[in-house]
Amino acid sequence: MNEVLHFEPLYQKRVWGGRGFESSLGRTLPGKDPIGESWEIVDRPEAQSVIRSGKFAGKTLRQVISSNPAGVMGAAWPKNKPFPILVKWLDCQERLSLQVHPPAAIAPTLKGEPKTETWFIADTQPGASLIVGLKKGVTREQFEKAIADNTLEQCVHRFPVAEGDSILVHSGQVHAIDGGNLILEIQQNSDTTYRVYDWGRVGLDGKPRQLHVEESLASIKWDDFEPAPVRGAPTSGVIAECAEFRIRRVVMDRDEGLSFAAGEQPRILSVVTGELSGPGKDHIRRGENAVLPCAGAFAFKATAPSLVLVTENFAA
Repeated sequence: MNEVLHFEPLYQKRVWGGRGFESSLGRTLPGKDPIGESWEIVDRPEAQSVIRSGKFAGKTLRQVISSNPAGVMGAAWPKNKPFPILVKWLDCQERLSLQVHPPAAIAPTLKGEPKTETWFIADTQPGASLIVGLKKGVTREQFEKAIADNTLEQCVHRFPVAEGDSILVHSGQVHAIDGGNLILEIQQNSDTTYRVYDWGRVGLDGKPRQLHVEESLASIKWDDFEPAPVRGAPTSGVIAECAEFRIRRVVMDRDEGLSFAAGEQPRILSVVTGELSGPGKDHIRRGENAVLPCAGAFAFKATAPSLVLVTENFAA
């Protein structure tokens, strides 16, 4: 398994999306509908990443793990256990719903899955913001009254962001993304989202989208006040660390190298800007997200000044 795994993106229609991936990432999008998400790496029953090149071309991520779990994930990985990370690009032309993902302790009772995620701001329009957590001192009672009064924006923590900023959003933190953000989302393998408020919007069918108020109120951490983002910096460093994964920002000059020894662990490389040349004629280009199997040894060189995210520590 000494081969970088590249995948075909899976595009998702979203009412808050657009056609921005065409200009921002140089993608060719299907149809004419608003595309809000590009699922870059996914191993779920309803969605499978397909490898686009190399000796595994045409196979799904699930098939490759099942046939060689030790080679992809490490010696102790069960062949039927899904890849634990889901990677997405988000083209947020409009504000997303105010939502929450259930914490692990209560997710089973709600028939959902926990989802801790990191948002990395790859590009943003002036004035764009994120919403994460509650304003200091807001209580559940105040929050519920604000839902009824349509004044919920007064209860949540909104802050401006710039290119290069990021934030780790834990399960149980209420959150939303403002319009004008291009975001790389790296998350637990989950697709459970409870919408608590949708700003009076209707869906692509012209009808109000479903809300999950009771599930949201049961999931929100009521002592989670005003978490701080990690601001962009011209240096390498850890931008997110939690029980589910660690993400490192790696800032590379042209011709600078990045290498990984065989047998350490699987990793995900996400090239936010620039380009990496790898084994043989392999390249990981701007906007691409690739899996490095555990068994392989990999050495890359930046062909231009590059910003790379390395996701690791997810295969324990």
